[in-house]
Amino acid sequence: MKYRPAQPEDVKECVVVRGKTRQNPASEELLRSMGITSKSWAENIRSGALPGYVCTVDGKIVGFCFGDRETGEIVVLAMLPEFENRGIGRELLDRTVKELSKLGHTRLFLGCSPDPESRSYGFYRHLGWCSTDTFDQYGDEILELILD
Repeated sequence: MKYRPAQPEDVKECVVVRGKTRQNPASEELLRSMGITSKSWAENIRSGALPGYVCTVDGKIVGFCFGDRETGEIVVLAMLPEFENRGIGRELLDRTVKELSKLGHTRLFLGCSPDPESRSYGFYRHLGWCSTDTFDQYGDEILELILD
């Protein structure tokens, strides 16, 4: 497994991975309906607006995490199902959190399923993320992480 900062040319593979996640998959069409295109995603990486990291195995992207430079939101953490439970998601999230911290953020946030049966519910809470008791327009619960 190799970790590295995401590059604009990674977007095509990231879109494929995003559509294959076990929970909350998002197809290219769904992403487009949300205003996210391969072109806009690549430009946001290029400009630094969307810092993130990818994990590769044998040269193929198996997971990624991106944050928003301006707001401190963890925008997405996605993993191919066959690479779950190997610590990859935690490592990608840690790297993105550190990057956003270097940019001056002291509070990060993300939207997460409010269903205790979902994998993300326990994952983030185990890592210290706490509920804000608020929800976004998609019905996801907003969690926050206060940085030292």
